[in-house]
This record gives sequence, C-alpha cells and structure tokens, in this order.
Amino acid sequence: MAILEKFFGTPVDRLKLKDLQTEEMRLQNHIEIGRKEIQKLDKKKKDLFKQGVGADLIKKKMLSQEIKHCDTQSQMKIKQFMIMHKQYMFVSNLVIMKKFEKELKQTPLWKKITNIEPAQFENALIHVNLKGKNFEEILGNLNNVFEMGLSDSELEESTDETEKQLMDAWSGVETGAIEVEDAQKMVSTEKQLEKNETEEK
Repeated sequence: MAILEKFFGTPVDRLKLKDLQTEEMRLQNHIEIGRKEIQKLDKKKKDLFKQGVGADLIKKKMLSQEIKHCDTQSQMKIKQFMIMHKQYMFVSNLVIMKKFEKELKQTPLWKKITNIEPAQFENALIHVNLKGKNFEEILGNLNNVFEMGLSDSELEESTDETEKQLMDAWSGVETGAIEVEDAQKMVSTEKQLEKNETEEK
C-alpha cells in the first residue's frame, strides 16, 4: 500500500502526528470525492433504466450498453474507494495511536507494535476503528488485533463473509424477494450467535 511506502521506512515512534493528520485529511477529501462520483454514476444508471421502460428493442439495447458502461465505471470507482478507505482507516488509527503514544509506551503492547512486520501492522490497523474510544478501549482493541494472532486470511475471510451477507440481504430487498425486516434479521448479531450455538452443540 502506498501509505506504507510513505510512512514505513519510519518506526512508529518517529512518525510525526502533524504529517499523519495532514494525510488523514487528504484521504478523507478523496473519499468524499469518490463517494460523490459513485452516487453520480448510480443516478445516471437509474435515469437510463427509466428511459428504457416502454421503449422499443433497439432503444433498450442501446441503453443497456450505456448502463453496462456505467457499471464498469462504478466498479472501478468502488474498488478505488475501498482501497482509499482502507488507507484512511490505517492512517486514522495511527493518528489516535500517536495521540496516546506516551500511555501506550507504558504497556507491554508497545514492544509488539514496534517489532511487528509492517504488512501485519497495516492489516491489523485497517480492521479496527479506534475513533471516539478512551485509552482502555483502544488498548483492548489493539490487544485483540495484535495479541490474538489472527492471520491475514482469517481477517479477510471474516470481512468477506460479512460483506457477502450484507450484499445478499440488500439484493433480496431490492428485488422484492424479502422484506426489510427479514433482511435485517439475516445480518443480525442474534443470527450469528444462534449459528455459533448450533455449531457448538
């Protein structure tokens, strides 16, 4: 990731808070621009779809090509957006860590943070959200991702499964196959707990 190249010739304790905050703001602006571009393409697709309602076959074929083109552009924008969002999470969490650096240095966790492989460090930080949390909560979150020893593949797998469930639920609602309330139950924590309990029995 470009962010690592930018900051990771440098040990965590030598990173400058001001530099990180500047990068955080830059990424936040890019994320907002990306979001607006995706929304614009989505609106265009909806408008093109409406134009095809009741149109003749040739018009529908022409519109379908335009919609496919919008889809391709959307997928590229979404991919860029997701990469940018991961970078933002990484930098945002680094900013918080720097703010609590003095306190973190007093804990055994600091040794782990300063000795971890850059790729593992990055992967861990993009999978937590430290914003708005007090020091004890931050320490707990960091302990979970650094001390539990979750592998990269386990973290990716859990993210992918969650995203898949959400996408399936949204799709079901949008096609009218399921009601909103039923979709909410499909992705609820209670369902996950029930599944875990069933597997344990």
